[in-house]
Amino acid sequence: MNFRNTWNMASVLWLAAAIASPARAQEMEPRSYSPNPVGVTFVIAAFARSTGGILTDPSLPVDDVEAEVEATALGLGHTFAFFGRSANIGILQPRLSGHFTGTLNGEDAAASRSGIGDTRVKFTTNLLGAPAIGTAEFARRKPQTTLGASLTVSVPSGEYHADKLINIGTNRWAFKPEIGVSHPVGKWTFEAIAGAWFFQDNEDFFGGRHRKQEPLASVQGHVSYTFRPRLWLALNATYYDGGRTTIDGIEKDDRQSNSRYGLTLSVPVAQRQSVKLNWNDGATTRFGSDFSTWGVSWQYMIL
Repeated sequence: MNFRNTWNMASVLWLAAAIASPARAQEMEPRSYSPNPVGVTFVIAAFARSTGGILTDPSLPVDDVEAEVEATALGLGHTFAFFGRSANIGILQPRLSGHFTGTLNGEDAAASRSGIGDTRVKFTTNLLGAPAIGTAEFARRKPQTTLGASLTVSVPSGEYHADKLINIGTNRWAFKPEIGVSHPVGKWTFEAIAGAWFFQDNEDFFGGRHRKQEPLASVQGHVSYTFRPRLWLALNATYYDGGRTTIDGIEKDDRQSNSRYGLTLSVPVAQRQSVKLNWNDGATTRFGSDFSTWGVSWQYMIL
């Protein structure tokens, strides 16, 4: 049976989504809007490591910030029919560990954090070109252009301490609506995705202050090539802009306008198992985390 695209739903749970709040818009999810057969459950275990600098608000007495962040995650997803269309829902629970160094008021400073991160839930449905069909019929279908939409919810369930500036959790809800199109041409697949994060306020930020954040918009582009069923390589790129913050009514000079690029390789290791390797790096960074990240995830399919 040809499960060429069946494993694509697992990108809903890709670990890049777990690397702390400064990296939200760095997410790059190739084939996240390719269709899947219904009635399939996925289990995922993943690991990622990010290293690099963090460009901070120039008004803060913090400089030369470097970070090493490691994240592990467990995820679960399921595909189903939604008004006659292919849809899926996934949940991801990360655990993060990070070490941060820099200077504070001209003096060396360091901090380490570890704990449970914010839970992510994502619902995706195809709008055009992806009827709800089972695995047998899906294996015989001819690939076609698909249009999909999704909503990601970040639940403020992670470890958070109001007396600390650096935290694992964010202490606020966040929502990301998104729309994407996938167009196959032979063994090639071309994708374009647009979305934006919308943040609730954090009313207990670092000593009881009130922190607001403007929406953070992003676009992604992916070009992938399928060598054989379930073995494919994707070139990824993303650009994100916005996210300026206001603390107790004072607007900060921290609007992001960054771009990143990377690669994703999906390799089948058994009939129902696959391994994904991911790498990405910064192209331009105005503010925020300028990380180099690599990750690996193991995916198991339950019919």
